Amino acid sequence: MHKFSGFFLRFICFPLLSFISSNPGYTQEIAPDKVKTIFGIVPKVAENPSNPVTPEKVNLGRYLFFEPRLSKSSKISCNSCHSLANSGVDGLPTSIGHKWQIGPRNAPTVLNAALEFTQFWDGRAKDVEEQAMGPMLNPKEMASTKELVVQRLKSIPQYVEMFKKAFPGETDPVTFENAAKAIAAFERTLITPSRFDRYMDGDLSALSPEEKEGLKTFIQTGCISCHNGTGIGGGMFQKFGLVHKVSWLQDLGRFEVTKNPADKYVFKVPSLRNVAQTAPYFNNGHTWSLEEAVKTMGYVQLGKNLTDEEVKKIVSFLGSLSAEPPLQVTLPNLPPSTPQTPKPMP
Repeated sequence: MHKFSGFFLRFICFPLLSFISSNPGYTQEIAPDKVKTIFGIVPKVAENPSNPVTPEKVNLGRYLFFEPRLSKSSKISCNSCHSLANSGVDGLPTSIGHKWQIGPRNAPTVLNAALEFTQFWDGRAKDVEEQAMGPMLNPKEMASTKELVVQRLKSIPQYVEMFKKAFPGETDPVTFENAAKAIAAFERTLITPSRFDRYMDGDLSALSPEEKEGLKTFIQTGCISCHNGTGIGGGMFQKFGLVHKVSWLQDLGRFEVTKNPADKYVFKVPSLRNVAQTAPYFNNGHTWSLEEAVKTMGYVQLGKNLTDEEVKKIVSFLGSLSAEPPLQVTLPNLPPSTPQTPKPMP
């Protein structure tokens, strides 16, 4: 568990959870200020002091996010698996990469990813800056090399100028690391407030009566023990199958990174923002129905057989976590290659 999460749950979440759980007939609306102590205020930008978010860097990152020439084949971009037209996912159980290779894990949404305390299902990257490097070099994903990425970018004059503006003062700004920093800076702006955030800000009409009931059920059943903070998740690791195991889980999770037996089947808790738009669910995309996913989580993580009515209420609340207004990103007009740009490679 993330070291802050234990403090947060013990002194902030659990008192409210205990009160509601011990009063199953409790029907009053939960005051927004009480809810805010569990989930916090979503920022406009997920800042990183070691990689300041500047307009020039964000603009460059927007271009690079959609740039397929960062891949060996010049066919795959960050947007291929994290489509901004599809709530930051590709809608597949697991993603398709270089030479039609099928990846082992479901691609999580890039929206609000910068709010999370670590990246990838197994937490092998500390932040989105480090995460942005991984897919470009992964032989099953974009299958490129640092050298090829830099060679292609340096061969395109418009990119050279954009790097100079994004990283002023550097004698050689077109580097693989700076490309990742620019992509990460762009991703740090992909924050999506929702009607739920309006509710926490005091707009009681932002949620429907059923959604408010779903919020209470979400708290009462104990979902907030893992899904808390501004990302409504993404702040801790947790074993999948804490109470009951599922037969279809083969992935050993964080154990593949740490080799610690205690980390078998441990994964980063995903954010639930935009969850109604990001099926299929779980680390391998096993489940397409949000209702089924909620019922599964109640059983395997909390040891509870949620009723259909409870599931319906929770799913209704989860719908209020969708981006509103919807995220709007202007597609860049990518600069053309030059005779010096390395050609696509099989």
